[in-house]
Amino acid sequence: MLSVRAFEAAARHANFARAGEELCVSAGAIGHQVRLLEEWVGRGLFVRGARSVELTELGRRYFLEVRSLLEELERASLSLRNAADDAEVTVTAMPSFVTRWLMPRLGRFRTLHPRIEVRLLASVPPVDFAKDRVDLAIRLGAGAYAGFVSEALLPETFHAVVHPSLQDGLRKPRDVLQCTLLHDEYETRIPEQMDWPRWCAAQGLGVAAQRLRQGLRFSHTYLTLDAAAAGQGVAVASDVLAGDAVAQGLLVRAPGVPVEGPYKYHLVHPRTSADRPQVSAFCDWLRQEAANFRRTAGAPPA
Repeated sequence: MLSVRAFEAAARHANFARAGEELCVSAGAIGHQVRLLEEWVGRGLFVRGARSVELTELGRRYFLEVRSLLEELERASLSLRNAADDAEVTVTAMPSFVTRWLMPRLGRFRTLHPRIEVRLLASVPPVDFAKDRVDLAIRLGAGAYAGFVSEALLPETFHAVVHPSLQDGLRKPRDVLQCTLLHDEYETRIPEQMDWPRWCAAQGLGVAAQRLRQGLRFSHTYLTLDAAAAGQGVAVASDVLAGDAVAQGLLVRAPGVPVEGPYKYHLVHPRTSADRPQVSAFCDWLRQEAANFRRTAGAPPA
């Protein structure tokens, strides 16, 4: 079974290293298991390249059959789990999204569905849905999550934000740089995330890179926003994470044109998760909350 699971992951990713990352083993271990399977079958299943692998015709047919069987196995496992745990939904999202967007809205879900228990995990990707017993994940990215259902929920629009006491004297974007700059050490490492150099470029400001590296740094966006709300400086933040604080008057938007972020928050789950009524109910509620937020925040469609 281990060899079959290694084969399926390698076939899906077309890469032994990425398959190893998913299964928490080395690329060499994946290659070893695949070779064992090929020896047992007596035929090659992959054509190996320098940086990727490609299925042979036999491997392609086998992959389709294996994937179908694994989905059936997952469905049977979920059915067994549902029998003992039919009123719980487990959701994982990045810490800042949990604290700044999802958690403040959960009370509305409990009002609508008082019998469904929510288990909320603040975690950084990747997530092992089976091992961690997770039904749904909310992730920031481009939307390509191989092997899973993914749908866009929320786009990001970025603004510079400060405590109201610091807005005096901020008349144009360059004035923002008079404040202490607050920096995110992002929770998830994906290319081209918004930072001060990209915000300045969008404003047409030519600023020395050394100046833009100065200031305070934080491991999570919610910490950066807490510092901004405490009057410690100015942060570049998305409307998704800072929008509630702006609406409550804890932060104000500084001068500058809004900047569309390169990524969106996505709802991600195994194909079989939505078969559970409580998971389907949470997904429906989440879509409605996201639509309400986009409408009130004036954000573009997801």
